[in-house]
Amino acid sequence: MVVCGIDVGARTAKAVMLVDGDIVAHSIVRTGPESAAAAVAALDRSLETTALRREDIEFTVATGYGRVVVPFAQRNVTEIACHARGNHHFFPGVRTILDMGGQDCKAIRCDETGKVTNFLMNDKCAAGTGRALEVMASLLQVPLDDLGRLSLEASNGLAKISNTCVVFAKSEVLALARQGVPTRDILAALCDGVAERVKGLLRAVGVEEDFVISGGISKNVGVVRRVEQKLGTTSQICFEPQVVGALGAALFARDFLTGGTRRRTGP
Repeated sequence: MVVCGIDVGARTAKAVMLVDGDIVAHSIVRTGPESAAAAVAALDRSLETTALRREDIEFTVATGYGRVVVPFAQRNVTEIACHARGNHHFFPGVRTILDMGGQDCKAIRCDETGKVTNFLMNDKCAAGTGRALEVMASLLQVPLDDLGRLSLEASNGLAKISNTCVVFAKSEVLALARQGVPTRDILAALCDGVAERVKGLLRAVGVEEDFVISGGISKNVGVVRRVEQKLGTTSQICFEPQVVGALGAALFARDFLTGGTRRRTGP
């Protein structure tokens, strides 16, 4: 049984291929201006690492912002359900999930089966998202992949950024830099601000063990450490936290297929 999950987010598109329930390939590509094209690119990238062909895929489910435009998907499922399902696959004991993506943050509660029982999203502003950190990293001329690590090397942690709006926060960052505040201290303030905002979401839905973090920002150790400190807990993160939603979509595809819906797929 060969199924595929596609997660087309605001910043990246992801694909996961399952063969008889096992992950055999996954990919991450930039979404760009065309969500449909990004979905095809993610699929092709994942197939490159296998002997599979497009016509071998028996069912595809799409999720994410661009799920309705994926040309080869038979069904689409909300990203909330897919992130819960994917995280539950990696961590069956999970009850609280924080998914931090490029354009939004999601706090999710689920039951012992991975079914969503409650959730909240911050999708009204880029603050607290991967896009915000990307903008600030560029502003400070710091590689995005180094931002979290450098933030943990802050000298005193006294720098503060009060604005949640990315536009106004940029002005604060520039002002701190002109005052001679070390870049590491500014990065620490940025990561702390993200952690403070997601703390509110998590406490609103209720934090319960096991606690899992997924999404691109989960690769930022500076944000993860600060979230853990503010909540007084530790988190679990899978081997590739950006593909969790696509995995959840693939698991739903398997469900649809075994439930009797059999159609072939290909762009």
